[in-house]
Amino acid sequence: MNPLALAQVAEFAGGSLSSGDGTILIDKVSTDSRTIKRGELFVALRGENFDGHNFVEAVATAGATGAIVDSNWKGNAGDNFALIRAKDTLLAYQQLAANYRKSLKLSVVAITGSNGKTSTKDFAAAVLARRFRVTKTQGNFNNHVGLPQTILEATSQDEVAVWEIGMNHPGEVAVLAKIAAADVGIITNIGLAHIEFMGSREKIAEEKGALAEAIDAEGTVILNADDPFTKGIATRARGKVILAGTIAGTIRASEINQRGSATDFTILEGAHRCRAQLPVPGLHMVQNALLAVAAGRVFGLSLEECAAGLVAAPLTKARLQVKEIRGVQFLDDSYNANPDSMKAALRTLVELDAEGQRIAVLGEMRELGGESEAGHREVGEMAAALKVDHLIAIGNVAAGLADAAKQAGLENSSTVASTAEAAELLAVIAAPGDLVLIKGSRLARTEQVIEAFRNPSAFAKARADKHSAAANSP
Repeated sequence: MNPLALAQVAEFAGGSLSSGDGTILIDKVSTDSRTIKRGELFVALRGENFDGHNFVEAVATAGATGAIVDSNWKGNAGDNFALIRAKDTLLAYQQLAANYRKSLKLSVVAITGSNGKTSTKDFAAAVLARRFRVTKTQGNFNNHVGLPQTILEATSQDEVAVWEIGMNHPGEVAVLAKIAAADVGIITNIGLAHIEFMGSREKIAEEKGALAEAIDAEGTVILNADDPFTKGIATRARGKVILAGTIAGTIRASEINQRGSATDFTILEGAHRCRAQLPVPGLHMVQNALLAVAAGRVFGLSLEECAAGLVAAPLTKARLQVKEIRGVQFLDDSYNANPDSMKAALRTLVELDAEGQRIAVLGEMRELGGESEAGHREVGEMAAALKVDHLIAIGNVAAGLADAAKQAGLENSSTVASTAEAAELLAVIAAPGDLVLIKGSRLARTEQVIEAFRNPSAFAKARADKHSAAANSP
């Protein structure tokens, strides 16, 4: 963050500086009292299970310069502690980020969609970094709190920003898109993620399309040409529209070849052709990469420059990472899951070469609402149709997935109660040369299966503790 005087921060946030020296400069804003450092500004946010105002005195003791608090906060953090008072601290935080973004002379690429946001962000940032100094969303800080944090980490040295915009409730994309004030918007696809809160895929498309509406007439909207909802979103764009896809679009892919932990393909744009490679498997990853190439072309990069960026892209962990443990190959796609991303991961599992069995270890999918039963059933049926050798489902919700797979002909389909039990079963059935997909919603913590498989003593101890507890129970 560029240093800002507290008086300027108060103005940007739409608040008033009620105490403290307005000329003091701050270059870091934090919403986490646990990690606050000397000289930082704390924002006292409120949530369902917390209230940052309860920690204002603590951050003052830790050396924070000041805090943004509610107008009616009655606490006392000391005479030298700066207070910026606002009607709503979250809105003040967002307004601070929006005005700070306006003060920066950088171009912004904003990315939303049901699946592939993070991978597309990583690819786009790597492509654009071939020519520009790029800042990007770290991890998945893409919501109403994470995006402002991400924006406030940019500096005047940055030339291009690549930011994710997430959502799980109606109206959020429009709010975040306004804060980001992007020059280029990318919508990866429209799937079933967060359908519990949105109601239908059509409503999700309406929500995601708010990013297209937020891009002004001089900007560019990049859309997935293979997505059936693209046409409707394209009509909402005011600026230029670029379509990119593995099947159709201005920027396309051909000669796709997956091998090991990499994917080779040819980028096509009109009469131009360029061979490219991704450091990750998956046909859906090619689609994400094409959207990134489209962004590169908007900024004037050649296809060759784009390809050079793709092959060197540092991807966020747990997105189809290939790991080997005792000769067993793991596809770690454990970060999150919904029916569309589950199906894409299963396709990748069977498309990759494997000397031995193909095993899917799948956790439950959250936030599907009334679509949960059907969504889990469809994934199970696809696993059977793709002839996966073994399926292990984790948890009661995912049991329907395993049942559907068995009913569809996948005999080696079972359900376990925990990730430890999944690792224990996997240790029995997996052998060197096997390929194992690990995937589930964030709360399913399916990455624990890999860690337990890596350290068998961990689940052996857990099993012993469980048996000991059972033996000693009254």
